[in-house]
Amino acid sequence: MIPWLETTTPFPDVSEALTTDAPGLLAAGADLSPARLLLAYRNGIFPWFSEGQPILWWSTDPRMVLMTDDLRISASLKKTLRRVERSRVDGGPWEVRFDSAFEDVMRACAAPRRDGPGTWISDDIIAGYTGLHAQGFAHSAEVWFDGALVGGAYGVGIGTMFCGESMFARVTDASKIALAYMVAFLRSRGVRMIDCQQETGHLASLGAAPISRAQFLAHLRRAVDQPPIGAWQPLAPFSDQI
Repeated sequence: MIPWLETTTPFPDVSEALTTDAPGLLAAGADLSPARLLLAYRNGIFPWFSEGQPILWWSTDPRMVLMTDDLRISASLKKTLRRVERSRVDGGPWEVRFDSAFEDVMRACAAPRRDGPGTWISDDIIAGYTGLHAQGFAHSAEVWFDGALVGGAYGVGIGTMFCGESMFARVTDASKIALAYMVAFLRSRGVRMIDCQQETGHLASLGAAPISRAQFLAHLRRAVDQPPIGAWQPLAPFSDQI
């Protein structure tokens, strides 16, 4: 049985998360205010629930993470990234921006996918994370083509810890382009680990791997106490990073 949280109830220790039935499930209830979300991320907890469910809070073990030195970029993606970078330099149709359309990225991530329904990202989730964005704790990487948003990724950053949340693509490889620029920037600012939360084959194909929750929390506690990494700007020239 997991505890029910009121808006003033603190989170239980992550060691109390379920190990069977729904491994990693820690608690239910509370709210999605920026203050509650920050408290969650500082303690290695994240919300994840489906329509019709209460807010569910998780702390998975093992934890999927992407070390910023381990991003796997295929030969074909390298060619695409170089083409995008030439376009950026020459004023062509491709652009990469950070934090210029955060809510649009979230709504695109929430939209139905070609192979299934929409994601778990509800209007309440969008409101909570846009609140974090307004406070400087949530960020987006955006890929634009001819002035249209065609791909992106977003997540939460505290100190030198970054927690990736979701990505989307409207054209081939656009989400991977956004991720590559985001990872290069984070690596340049001393961010070593990106929290990916749960294991998937897609994340593994990009270089992510599981570690124990204990290992994850040890890194998290050090990273969230570091100074902020500063303004988000795509690196130039990005080609030096690939």
